[in-house]
Amino acid sequence: MLITSLDNDRIKRIIKLKDRKYRKKEKRFIVEGMHLVMEAYKKGIIEEVILEKDSVLPFDVDYIYTTNDIIKKISSLDTPSEVMAVCKMLDEDVELGNKILMLDGIQDPGNLGTIIRSSVAFGIDSIVLSKDTVDLYNPKVIRSTQGMMFHIPIVTKDLLEAIDELRKREIPIYGTKVGYGEDPRNIILKDKKKFGLIVGNEGSGVKEEILEKCDKYLHIEMSDVVESLNVGVATSIILYELNR
Repeated sequence: MLITSLDNDRIKRIIKLKDRKYRKKEKRFIVEGMHLVMEAYKKGIIEEVILEKDSVLPFDVDYIYTTNDIIKKISSLDTPSEVMAVCKMLDEDVELGNKILMLDGIQDPGNLGTIIRSSVAFGIDSIVLSKDTVDLYNPKVIRSTQGMMFHIPIVTKDLLEAIDELRKREIPIYGTKVGYGEDPRNIILKDKKKFGLIVGNEGSGVKEEILEKCDKYLHIEMSDVVESLNVGVATSIILYELNR
């Protein structure tokens, strides 16, 4: 099907997915670029592929062919890709594993993307996002995950509730705290087998009421001239050490 008008109802529906409220209502989101479309296809969540006319992809899904002008309206990029797709949101009805990363109020899309990639790289088996963390389906988050968001269960829920669930399973809770805590390099092997690790907001860190629920605090030893690390970098370092 070739669509050439912005007034087309199908196109108007797709463009509205750029708005978070509409994405949440429809439980749909957009991925852009061949790599992300391929990852979404392998995950089995694509509903329809959007291609600039004369492009071809060997996927067994519905296609929309359209013009470059319409592609630009749909895209969130300055230089749009000629391939994108509308996808169903990921299933959140999943069981948390034994190595859980919990994110408390992360706001920067790039940080969230980095953390998701590092989680897949370093053995985390599920991620819990607090309700005030940046939207997982923000286009910048999606791009910065480089498709790794499709390789790990990610749920959004109240962190205090998540902590209570982990306690029932006798999973220890580690919280990150600037300037105080155990060096993650010193965590013994048996304490790396299962855990819930909490990292916090870029400016204020983990909320006090959540820190109070932790069994242990972790802190990265570093030069005195550095006050703190970017949360994406810090989380990646801790995850690497816990995976050793």
